Amino acid sequence: MVMGYLFDYENANKYDSWFDRAGNRHAFELEVELMKKMLAPRPGSRILDIGCGTGKSIEPFLNQSLVLTGVDPSPFMLDLAGQKLGHRVELHRGFAEDLPFEDNAFDHAVLFTSLEFTDRPAKAVEEACRVAREKVFLGVLNRWAPVNLMRRIKGWFFPDIYSRCKFFGIWELKQMLWAILGEAPVVWRTTPQLPLIHGRVSSFVENRFLVQKSPFGLFIGMVIYPVPKFRTTPLFLKLKKTGGYRQVTGYARQTFQDKHGDTFIRKIG
Repeated sequence: MVMGYLFDYENANKYDSWFDRAGNRHAFELEVELMKKMLAPRPGSRILDIGCGTGKSIEPFLNQSLVLTGVDPSPFMLDLAGQKLGHRVELHRGFAEDLPFEDNAFDHAVLFTSLEFTDRPAKAVEEACRVAREKVFLGVLNRWAPVNLMRRIKGWFFPDIYSRCKFFGIWELKQMLWAILGEAPVVWRTTPQLPLIHGRVSSFVENRFLVQKSPFGLFIGMVIYPVPKFRTTPLFLKLKKTGGYRQVTGYARQTFQDKHGDTFIRKIG
């Protein structure tokens, strides 16, 4: 599901089996719910999932009257996505740093746990902002979440998929985005705060706005507005009604010649 690190056949199958564990599935559901709320696409919107992998992150948008497109560099990932999604999603092979689409080809672009595996994250974000005209959603693993800290430490001794990815913090992401776009509007939230606890009560707590403003959640959801939009207020111009046409005296002219053939202009009125 990634660009810099290319997933092979074994990785692709392991990726889907990761969701078989209840805890992993619970965390993923909270992350997807956060993405859907922050992106809030209108019916008919065109969405590009960059690093779509096996299609897990684009599945939640099915059957919502949206035009869906996925792009990924791994042919193994795309094969699994095609089997799962069929013709409901248009799939392309390509890299996040060099998307095969024109400017403003989509309304929204999504990088859902795929930015971490790119060779040049800033270039990937720049490309996402180029092809999306309204919003870009970044869903990344939080550098400062306790679980991710443990994953990073474990990866030093026992290399795994987390050893190959980059983790991001909220401030780090903001700095990267502002370097690309200037101080464009950015909104962020995090989830889950307690990924090892799951259930109905946990989901209720995790979905509270104030809880999601914690900077230590496992997953950072961040929305970028590539082109700042400003609200304008229409101004009304009051026009004075004028009367009918009246000739202004002193401005009419009459041209005539005297007996010597000289031409003269005379005011009349």
